[in-house]
Order: sequence, then structure tokens, then C-alpha cells
Amino acid sequence: MKVILNQDVLKDNNKSAAYNRKLFNDHQTLVINIMSSPGSGKTTLLEKTIQALASEFKIGVIEGDLATEKDAERIRSLGAKAEQINTNGGCHLDARMITKTLPKFDLEEFDILFIENVGNLVCPSGYDLGQHHKVTMVSVPEGNDKIPKYPIMFKRTELVLLNKIDLLPYLDFNVEEAIQDLKEINPLSRLIEISARTEDGMQEWIYWIKKAYKQFKV
Repeated sequence: MKVILNQDVLKDNNKSAAYNRKLFNDHQTLVINIMSSPGSGKTTLLEKTIQALASEFKIGVIEGDLATEKDAERIRSLGAKAEQINTNGGCHLDARMITKTLPKFDLEEFDILFIENVGNLVCPSGYDLGQHHKVTMVSVPEGNDKIPKYPIMFKRTELVLLNKIDLLPYLDFNVEEAIQDLKEINPLSRLIEISARTEDGMQEWIYWIKKAYKQFKV
């Protein structure tokens, strides 16, 4: 028997995403969805970002992981509000998960909300969470193949953070090749080189956030 599916499988997700985005806009809370493969350094990036912005902005974080609250605990240790979503095997966050978590935040109190998505370069790319910006992180130890091998992710992100550049002298990674690969897939995106551990390049990332926030508030 042939089954024809006419209904958009993402219809419910997109409805929740629209609801989330309206909430964020109504409360003037800028939302940035950060995606990457596992181990690229998203949580370390958020730790350093919170420390850099804490004097100017009230920041909240939604952490997505298959299990545990380890990343949320790291964020809370800095004095920031963090809520954990465990997907119990799911490879991504979806908008409905965000909707269910938002009542734990008084959005009136937050200027910026970061969503740290589940480590995966496939599934998260297709799910709108209601965010205003999508950022994808790759890291030097992962090698040069991530951008060309996962083109859908990089077509849908406006900024790529190349993390762990402090390891460039020790590993075979070609930054210019990564920039060219991104340009061919998404000419409107850009790449910022950083090391969240040593904080090299972090000022450019912080400047990008501040600019995004200023444009959002206009």
C-alpha cells in the first residue's frame, strides 16, 4: 500500500518556533542558537562569553544534551541562569522543547538567551527554534572536511566560529581552505577564528554579539 504524506512534517515545530519568536520579540530578548559537532567547545565558548558580557547584559542559557546536567552546572557556576534539556537519545532540540522550557525564564529579565544545541551537524540544521541568529562552531582538531561534508548546516548559518586555533601549529588544518569552502556553500556567511581556551579572537565574537543586539533593539 502506498502512503502519501501531504502534511509538512515540520508544521508543528514551525508553529512552536513562531510562538517562541513572538515571545522573544515581545520581551526584547535576543536569541542565538549555537550548533556544532560534539566536543567543538560550545560550553567553553559560552563560559568565556558570559564572563565578557556579564557587566553589560543579563544572559540566560538553554543547554541541550542527550543526558546529564554537566554543561548547565558549568554555566550556573558563573552565576548565570541555565536550564537543561535532555533529549534522551534525540539528536537535536526542537521548538516545542524550547516552548516547554521558556516558563522557567522571566524573559523580561534577560537581554540575551543562548541555546546550546545538541552536538550534531545534521539534525539541528533543519529545526527552527524561534531564534534570531544561527551560529555554527567547528574546531581545528576536527579537520578540514566538516564544512564541505555537512553543507546543509552551513547553508543555514550566518556565522561560523573556528575554535581551538591555538592548536593550529600542531595540526594539519588549512584555515584558508575552510574559508573558501564556506564561501562556496554560503557566500553570505563569515568565519571568525577563535580559541575559547586562550581567548584569542574572542573580541571579534563579542563585537558580533553586541552588534547583533544593537540591531535587534532598533
